[in-house]
Amino acid sequence: MTDRLTAMLSRELAAAVPDEIASAAATLAEELGGVAVLFYGSVLRTGDLDGVLDFYVLTAAARGSPLRRAGLRWLWPDVSFHELHVGCRLVRAKVATMPIETFEQACRGAFVDTTVWTRFVQPAALVWQDGEGSAARVRTAIADAAITAARFAAALGAARGEPLDYWAALFRQTYRAELRVEAPGREREILRHDPARYAALLPAAWAADGIACDRTDGLLVPRLDPGRRRTIVRAWRKRARLGRPLNVARLVKAAFTFEGAARYGLWKVARHTGVDLPLTPWRERHPILAAPGVFWRVLRARRP
Repeated sequence: MTDRLTAMLSRELAAAVPDEIASAAATLAEELGGVAVLFYGSVLRTGDLDGVLDFYVLTAAARGSPLRRAGLRWLWPDVSFHELHVGCRLVRAKVATMPIETFEQACRGAFVDTTVWTRFVQPAALVWQDGEGSAARVRTAIADAAITAARFAAALGAARGEPLDYWAALFRQTYRAELRVEAPGREREILRHDPARYAALLPAAWAADGIACDRTDGLLVPRLDPGRRRTIVRAWRKRARLGRPLNVARLVKAAFTFEGAARYGLWKVARHTGVDLPLTPWRERHPILAAPGVFWRVLRARRP
C-alpha cells in the first residue's frame, strides 16, 4: 500500500510548472548549493507570477558557520528573499533552505517540530533535482510527511468522520501548536482547493502506516489499537507543549538572519499599501531598526 501512496504523490510532484518557475529553481539551486528544489504555496495553484514564489531548497549539508550549522537541527530552515531576472521578467521568491537529511527526518516526524510535514502534506512540485537519487529521496520524504500527518489525524480526530473532518481537526491543532494566527475556517479553505485529493490521500496514508479503516454510512472509522493511540496522543502533547517556544525561537532567528528581509518587507508594503519606499543601504543592513520608520512613513503617506 505504500506503493499506492508513493505513486499518487509522485504524480503530484511531477506536475508541470511555468518555465519561469523552473528557471528560478535552477538559479536558486546553483546559488544555494541545492540537490533538490520543491515549489509550493498559492502560486503553484494559481500560476500568478506577480506574487511571491515559495521554494524549499534542499542541500547536501548545512551551510554557514559551525554555530549556525549546529542550530539547523532545531531552528531550521534558513529563510531568504530573492529577486531574480528570468528572461524578460523579474520574479520574487521566498526561499527556505535546509539539508535534505534534516528534511527527511522532519517529514518522518522525528522532531517535535510540526511545520515541515504539515506543509508538505499539502501539494508541492519537485521542480529541480541534481539526479534521480535526490529525486527518489524527496519522493520518499513527501510520502513520509503524508503518513506522519495522517497518523496524528487518526488520533486527534473523531472516532468516525469524513476524510476532510480528520484533516481539518489536524490543521486546527497544528495552528495552535505553531503559534500561527489564522482566521477561523482557514483549515477548510486549504481543503476546499482540492477536496478529492485529501479524501483519497487519508486512507492511502493510513494503509501505508498499517492503520486499517472501515467505511460506515460513508464515514471513515480508523481501527487504531488503543495502545498505539495513547502513544500517538502522548507524542502530540509533547509537540503541542514545545511547539510554541520552538516557533518563537525560529521567529527570533529569522528576524536576525532573514537574508533580503528589507527588500521583502518594502515590496510587501508597496504591494499592500501602494506606498513605494526606497531600499536604502541602512534599511538593508538594519531591517528591524528601520521598521518603525517605515511604518511611520506609510502612515503619513496614507493619511487623508
